Formats: sequence, structure tokens, C-alpha cells
Amino acid sequence: MNKSKIGITTGSAATAAATACILFLKKSKKPKIVNIDAPVGKLKIEIKSIKKISKNEAEALVVKKKYPDPDVTIGLEIGARVKLINENKIIIKGGKGVGIVTKPGLPVPVGEHAINPVPRKMIKKNLKKFLEQNEGAIVTIFVPKGKEVAQKTMNPKLGIKNGISILGTKGIARPMSSKAYKKSLSYQIDVAIAQGFEELYFVPGNIGEKIALNKFKVEKDRIVQTSNFIGYMLNEASKKGVKNIVLLGHAGKLVKIAGGIFNTHSKVADARREIIAAYAALAGASKVLVKKIFKSKTTEEMIKYLEKAGIREKVFNYIAKSIKKRCEDRYPLKVKVIITDMKGRVLNSVKGV
Repeated sequence: MNKSKIGITTGSAATAAATACILFLKKSKKPKIVNIDAPVGKLKIEIKSIKKISKNEAEALVVKKKYPDPDVTIGLEIGARVKLINENKIIIKGGKGVGIVTKPGLPVPVGEHAINPVPRKMIKKNLKKFLEQNEGAIVTIFVPKGKEVAQKTMNPKLGIKNGISILGTKGIARPMSSKAYKKSLSYQIDVAIAQGFEELYFVPGNIGEKIALNKFKVEKDRIVQTSNFIGYMLNEASKKGVKNIVLLGHAGKLVKIAGGIFNTHSKVADARREIIAAYAALAGASKVLVKKIFKSKTTEEMIKYLEKAGIREKVFNYIAKSIKKRCEDRYPLKVKVIITDMKGRVLNSVKGV
């Protein structure tokens, strides 16, 4: 395993900072590197700085190291302040830059700081090794720039305010891994269910969300952003007991589903031209029009050609019907489909939405 290509989670960084504090308090030595026990095994993590606040209190910082991933928390300082107490318990709190949960449905209760269960267990396990029988600690995790960075994460959408989350299930972050991101997306479903919504609106991103909010007046917590992982999110919804989904989004994303493409990232598959050209032909388009569509560089250009030919709605009705069938054949869900252009104009006939 190439260690330079593996990162650490925010949970491991917080655990390392807390462990450094306890070592400093108990052994009076400033560790430059600490060894922590994580679910994946033992990890060596570098400590950026450490200082004593008082005889029984210390503070340490860890920098979340670089690895080849667009993770916005790379380079962040994750800190811990540990205070020894004369009680046999470890209390974990959040400080500056750690978000606060404001909506039900997440792994952490409403009103608490967003430090997930596995990082909490990691911190307790690693500190217990150095504490005596009637000794405990109050651990405060903080992230100096967490509030600013949180705006680039899913936290605002999940109702986690004023900071990032302390996350991780294994302790390490693998390069270009979508697992953690997909998990954060699926939490939106939990939040929506906890609000009592039975029919959810799935949108690929911000464009779809704005259309759902402004044009269809959908409640914000009913809207779930899927990113490119539409298949994964439909599967998560069905596993969580959701029965009804409205798929709403730009044609450039949604038409791919008509071709059986459930990960809509352009690096995975495209086929927009092929799909729209095929359905245009089914709707009676001439060979000339089909060729124009096939040579188009953008979905918006294809839409213009279909409008000029007077078959735009017919084509997108075919596509919407195919999307619905693809989804319902694969997942135990009832699916409605709303396809739009970049301006939010609905391209297919929509009933019962």
C-alpha cells in the first residue's frame, strides 16, 4: 500500500490530537508523532503543535495531510483540548469549527456537535490506555477554519451548522474514493424521512434544487441532491423505505438514465447525443435532424433543434417514460420524471406533480 496515496479522516486527526494531549499530560513529553488504534489498524500521525494550558490541560493540532483526492478538508488543522478529571469517564465535546446538528435523522442527535460515533469510539479507546482507574478526561475537538470550509461540504444541506463534521469509519481516506461522499449524500434521505416526507424530490445538483424550490415550491428538506450517483441514491432510498420519488433535473444529466446509465459522471459514460438522437428518430425526426443532434456539442443545442422541428415535447415524453421504466425496473419505487433545460423550463409533459 502506497502511504503517500492514503489520507487520514477527520476522526483520525482528532483522535491523534487528543492522544498527543494525554501523552503530554501523563508523560511530560511533547510527541512529534503518535500511534493510534483505528478500525483499519495502527496509524502513525504527525503532530503539528502541542502546548500545556495548565497542569491538567493541554491542546494539540494535527494537519490533515494531502493525498490525491478533492477532499476540501485536506490541509485543515484539526485540534483537541484535553482536561484531566477525577472521574472514570471521557466526555467528548465540539468546539469552534465543529458543526452542530439541527435536524433529526443523522447519526448524532439534534443539538450535539457533529462528531460521529466511530470517531467518538476511537478517541475514547485511545485515551483509556493512558488513564488510571479513577481518572477521566474532557475532550474538546475544534477546527480553526472549520466554519469557512463547511460551506463547501454537504453540511449546510444536512442542517449541520457552523462547522465541519468529524467523520470516518475506518480511520483512513483512500484516494479518489467516493464512498464517504456518497454516504454524506444518503444522509439527506434520513433527514427528509425524519421530517415526515413520503415523496422525495431527487435532483442532481443546485440547478435542480433551485427549480424545485422556485418553480414547484417544494419544501427544502424534501429535496435530495444525488450528484452523479443517481443509482446509488435510488437504492439507498428504497432500502430506507421510501416509496415515491420525483426525479427532477437538467436534460444533460437525466437523459443518461434512459440509456441505463445510473452514474451520470461524464468520465463514466455520456451517450446524450446517442440517446436524444434515437428518441428523436422514434418521434419522426428526419435524417438531417438526427445528424444535427448527433453532431451537437451541448444538450441545449439539441433542445433548440427539437423545438424548431416541433417535436421537443414528444421526444422528452419518450425519454421521461424510458427513465421512469429504467428506475422502476431496477428499484422498488414509483418514479415521476421532470426534465428541464438550463433556464428551468420543463421539457416533457408533467402530470400529478
